[in-house]
Amino acid sequence: MPLPAELATRARDLIAGRIEPVTPRDAATVVILRDGPGGPRTYLLRRKATMAFAAGAYVFPGGSVDARDTDQAVAWAGPSPAEWGAAFRVGEQLARGLVCAAVRETFEESGVLLAGPDAGSVVADTTGDDWEADRLALIDRSLAFADFLARRGLVLRSDLLKPWAHWITPEIERRRFDTRFFVAVLPEGQRTRDVGGEADKVVWTRPAQAVEQARQGEIFLMPPTHRTLSELSAYGSVAEVLAATRDIVTILPKAVEVEGEMRLVTT
Repeated sequence: MPLPAELATRARDLIAGRIEPVTPRDAATVVILRDGPGGPRTYLLRRKATMAFAAGAYVFPGGSVDARDTDQAVAWAGPSPAEWGAAFRVGEQLARGLVCAAVRETFEESGVLLAGPDAGSVVADTTGDDWEADRLALIDRSLAFADFLARRGLVLRSDLLKPWAHWITPEIERRRFDTRFFVAVLPEGQRTRDVGGEADKVVWTRPAQAVEQARQGEIFLMPPTHRTLSELSAYGSVAEVLAATRDIVTILPKAVEVEGEMRLVTT
């Protein structure tokens, strides 16, 4: 991927040691899936053109880990923070924060909540005015995720998530994220909504269709989204996705100079 002039200049400054890279923030992203004719469908949001990061890009729900995601205990069902830490090769505290951020951000950006009254159930409907008030309070950080769950008597269902990938924003970027990718199935009875905020459009689409639209220049996909959608295109059902074996390898695209042109390379 050829770099625009500004980023090419920044890349050369980094290589020469004239500037230091920004420290990435821990973040979580969730690929929400449901079955459809011809294979799985995934939920994508188009980020508003005014956003400082990934403006206009189609992305999965996700965002940065809130400090309270790691520090406050939540009712938990499914694989433990220690097990998630082993999957993503991080400490238990950060693993707890990543899973909490994944569930919280999914609710904030899609209305889907991977939690229920107990370890064997999931909230059936999150479309009422009271749910919307809580969603907005989570977004503006006036409500902590742990307090939200406790007040409603809900248990976080970490067993509804599957680890998928680990991407770090290239060092040339001024805004960087250390992002763990999860996949999850849309719970029965719940539905995604056009919840606004950072997005101006949402779609359910076949992964292969999104990749083709990007190839045609009809939509913009960042490398992690493009790679993930390409991988998902190989599966014929959501069950196949969930059954897939994943070895989580960290991917950090790097800027290299090729015949005088700076390019971003993803291995």
